[in-house]
This record gives sequence, structure tokens and C-alpha cells, in this order.
Amino acid sequence: METNSTDTTSKPSSLRWKLLRQALLRRSSLQNSDDQSRIRISRRTTHGFDLIPSKLVDKVPDSRDVRVCYTLPIAAGYRKLLLTQRVDNNTADLTDFEICNTYNIDNTGLVCHWPSEDVLAFFCLSHVDMFRSKRVIELGSGYGLAGLVIAATTEALEVVISDGNPQVVDYIQRNIDVNSGAFGDTIVKSMTLHWTTEDILDIFNTFDVIIASDCTFFKDFHKGLARIVKFLLKNTGPSEAIFVSPKRGDSLSKFLEEIEEIGLYFSITENYDAEVWKRHQAFMNGGDSWPSYDKDHCYPLLVRITL
Repeated sequence: METNSTDTTSKPSSLRWKLLRQALLRRSSLQNSDDQSRIRISRRTTHGFDLIPSKLVDKVPDSRDVRVCYTLPIAAGYRKLLLTQRVDNNTADLTDFEICNTYNIDNTGLVCHWPSEDVLAFFCLSHVDMFRSKRVIELGSGYGLAGLVIAATTEALEVVISDGNPQVVDYIQRNIDVNSGAFGDTIVKSMTLHWTTEDILDIFNTFDVIIASDCTFFKDFHKGLARIVKFLLKNTGPSEAIFVSPKRGDSLSKFLEEIEEIGLYFSITENYDAEVWKRHQAFMNGGDSWPSYDKDHCYPLLVRITL
């Protein structure tokens, strides 16, 4: 389907072009080692919320992908997750944006691994009891780190890792497949889920816990996101959605207005973890690991939503 420039600029998927460009320009450069198969990288030197130790393993041959190994501290020692992620080397693929326009979605899940996802994954790892024997879904998951952490460490009954971008969901499924041995008896699935879709009756009133990170920046998607939260939460017994999101001007507050309008309840916590707060304070005091740090734009608040 052919689109003109007017159509493209009028869709929500085009609204973050400047941010996407900035993210690509911030991308760390790759350096080949002697054997040309191993590479070294300083991950996201401008993003300081790397709360779960990670190490770049290698570059996937004949692709723009890299494999990153995340080390998860657990009671028995450590567990490792291997994630395949995109590296674009400061260039954007126009095909990606054509897909975004076709599905009326954004491209942020492919651009990079966002800091709020690290914070959400760390929060989940620090609150494993919250997910034990529960059905969990991650919305707008990107590469799926938080959902995979829950699947690998919490003995959840089921974890569904979803995104509206079919390209992203392909990465999610590859990451599920390569880490399947870490999930024990937990059922782990990928799912293409657009927040405005009507064809999801099979997962209505299903989930004990919903998780999401940095999913409230597009105001055009607020109504759909609020609706899907209410649709998915189990209404028999306790259930909740856990969002980790920066304010980003009035974007978060506008989303929470939609939450109230649809009949849901929420609470906001600013200081919800000592380690996250310590790093935030260091950035606010001029830490050079994130020189462009701005509290409103960067610091993820903890939002808990209930029926």
C-alpha cells in the first residue's frame, strides 16, 4: 500500500521521529575484535538505569542484530538470559516505518532497549512473590526483557510477552525460544497485540498482573491502552497493572485521566526502590554517565492500576 507524506505525518507512528533519530545517533559504536566474530560495546553510555548486569556476546552474522547476555541474581546464585536485539549503526530502515504506518504503530521497540525496561525488569526481579503462580502479560514489551525475567525467576504460571509491532514480536519469539530452558514449568508465549484491537475475547478477564514500561508517551494511544488494561485484568480476585513510566510533560497525567474515566483506580510512587532512587539522585546531581538526564523525561515513576 502506497502512502504519501501527508498521511505519514498525520499518524501517531510518525510523532517520535526526532526522538528516534536522537536514539540512533546515541547508539554506541561497535568494534570488531581480532576474530571478527566477537565485539565489544559500551552499552547505552547515556542511559544509566542498567540495573541488571549485561554483556554483549556477539554480532549475529549477516544481520544488524547482536546477542546480549543478562545476568540475573537469584537465590541459588545467577541465571543468564540471552537476548537478540537490533543494532542500526546510526541509520534507520525505511521498511520499518512503512510497517509502522501500515499497522498504525510506533517503531520504538526496535530502535533500542529503553532504560525504563531495565527498571521494570529490576523491579520484577526484586518482587518475585508478586508473580508466583500468576498469569502475567507485558504490554508494549520491545525485546521482552521484563517478561523474560519474570518467566525465568518467579515461578509464574504463564507469561505472555506482547507488542503491537509484528517485527518486534518476531524478536520476542526468538528470545523465548533461545531461553526456553530457563523457564521451568512457566508457560511463555509471544503475542501481537494492538491496543485498539477488538479481536481478543480469548484473553478477556485473564491476567492477574499486567506490566508495561514507558508505554504512555503517545497520547493518541491512551484510550486504547486504558481500555486494554481494563479488558485484560482478571475481575475475580486481586489483580493489578504495574506501569513504570516517566512523566514526559503531561503525557502520563493525561493517560491517568483516561484510567479514571474508564473506571479504574491508580496510585503513583516516586521512591519505590532504594537502588533506582540512588541512581536517580546521582543523575540529578550531575553524574556524567547520563549528561542529558532530565527528571521529567527520564525518571520512571511506579504506577499501580487496579479495578
